[in-house]
Amino acid sequence: METQLTYLNDNQLFSAIDLHFANYIQEISDTQESEIHLAAALVSWSTRNGNVCLDINKVVNKSFFDNAGIDRSIVIPKLNVWTDKIANCNAVGKPGDSKPLILDSKNRLYFYRYWEYEKMIADTIKERLQSKIENIDYQKLKQSVNRIFSNHRPNELDMQKVASIVAVLNRFCVISGGPGSGKTTTVAKLLALLIELSGDNGIHIVLCAPTGKAAASLSNTIRSIKSDLRCHDTVKMAIPEEAFTIHRLLISITGSPYFRHNKDNPLKADVILVDEASMVDVALMAKLFNSIQKFTRIILVGDKDQLSSVEAGSALGDICNRETVTRVSKDTLDAIDQFLKDKETHFPHVLERQKGLREHIIVLDKNYRFDEYSGIGGFSRAVNDGDCEAALSHLIDSNDKGIDLKEVNDRKTLYEALKEKIVDMYTPYLTADDPYKAVKLFNQFKVLCALRSGIFGVDSINQFIQKILYENGLIQFDEQEPDSMYKGRPIIITHNDYSLGLFNGDIGIILPEFGSKTGDLRAIFPINRSEIKHVPLHRLPGHETVYAMTIHKSQGSEFNDVIIILPDNYYPILTRELVYTGITRAIRSVSIWGKKEVLKEAISKKIERTSGLRDALWGD
Repeated sequence: METQLTYLNDNQLFSAIDLHFANYIQEISDTQESEIHLAAALVSWSTRNGNVCLDINKVVNKSFFDNAGIDRSIVIPKLNVWTDKIANCNAVGKPGDSKPLILDSKNRLYFYRYWEYEKMIADTIKERLQSKIENIDYQKLKQSVNRIFSNHRPNELDMQKVASIVAVLNRFCVISGGPGSGKTTTVAKLLALLIELSGDNGIHIVLCAPTGKAAASLSNTIRSIKSDLRCHDTVKMAIPEEAFTIHRLLISITGSPYFRHNKDNPLKADVILVDEASMVDVALMAKLFNSIQKFTRIILVGDKDQLSSVEAGSALGDICNRETVTRVSKDTLDAIDQFLKDKETHFPHVLERQKGLREHIIVLDKNYRFDEYSGIGGFSRAVNDGDCEAALSHLIDSNDKGIDLKEVNDRKTLYEALKEKIVDMYTPYLTADDPYKAVKLFNQFKVLCALRSGIFGVDSINQFIQKILYENGLIQFDEQEPDSMYKGRPIIITHNDYSLGLFNGDIGIILPEFGSKTGDLRAIFPINRSEIKHVPLHRLPGHETVYAMTIHKSQGSEFNDVIIILPDNYYPILTRELVYTGITRAIRSVSIWGKKEVLKEAISKKIERTSGLRDALWGD
């Protein structure tokens, strides 16, 4: 026992916080058993690495250590012996107990708070699946639906219409779809339906998103879309434009993980709509759900196939069960069918008698950006399906110039490839006289990296690009101060500043103030398609250089042309969700730089975050 504990500490297999927690559990349970110490350290490690809990069954299977990058030489107890000792530890309880650790019937070990988060989410959704929306004026809804969605092609089922109807008829709904599937258009039309249906009573709708950038993007898009909706001007005026970050909506308590809005002080809203829901972690989703009144509709909008949240959990993926296909019960079909035109195709999937969560999840499967012949569309679908051969075929054998694979294996090859591409792509924005034009040109192209560190990581790539531009006389900066401000430096905001209206993920450029005789530098940020914001440099919140950015940071962004740089070896972070997210940032072209073998390995791997939420919602 003592040898095992010393080994864990000496070999730095866990962080200081993992070991501190393991020691704490041993202390309060008054035991020195290595099985308890190991379990506690592992559950802390697992949560830090994006899992909601520790699946002990997988730990006993040694492949867990290969995937986790943990030393195989740790002594793992037999399953029954281990779980018996954990269950009998007085610091461990069963679901429903108030203990630091919770062990469920499937040998999943949780921090108590994460078990509680999962339960909050599951209970909230189940309650709403059983809750009926009363007093719906079906005749009025039918008139509104057929007018607002009147521009759809005949003989084709309009899934945007179906999604809106399902959201109107239920207290819980998920609208999922990839970039270009019309999620925000659907949201705008759905909001118009809800407002028209509410009549003189009115309806309080709250829009939110996990990040400031996502919230601002939702606000700007709805503002630009709603003027074209087929509804009365009074309805358009009533459609909310302001979207909040979830933290701002719930009102963070400084220096605390808690919020002012909670179960005892709920949000006053009839509808809560969450955009970019795939980026919401389990803890934040639970706190949001816990602050919502029982009658409030919850509408989650996002791409279930996109990268999960940075923090623990994959809430939207678990709620959608990722592989699920939209099906409906006979009752729901009858409710939807009355709103569909006679010539529209009936619901395409086999019906189920049993109602359930499945029919509350609508996937927008038509892509208005990439048609069936698009190289990017076909490539992204193959990646999403995990079909390595089809994906490579699209890259290598396709005649579509919008996609390609460039073999980049070492530092020298990478640098030369960047030098060839970067000067061409970044010269237009660096030589533009108009700051608005410069911002627009810069955002047409982006280098995306899978990693943060290393030769192929975003930090090194930004340094390479800066050096290339400097050598070609396109920028001037002090090499001794790489973070110094200079004309043309692109930056990405890393901390929200509500007073300035700048949010984590916003991209701007350092340029001379437009019209200024002094030529003082300012940070220039686009507000919308026709406005820009000038920010004095001394007022900028946290920021960093962004010639290149990580794929994680790029979520919610779109660029005409994208280069995706993969590392020279496989890392566990490389998954099909990561590749898919990177690909779908591109509108016109995407080029993958890296080894074919690394790309294939990434496509073959899925994000596997351990949680019990899927089981709680979908059963076995």
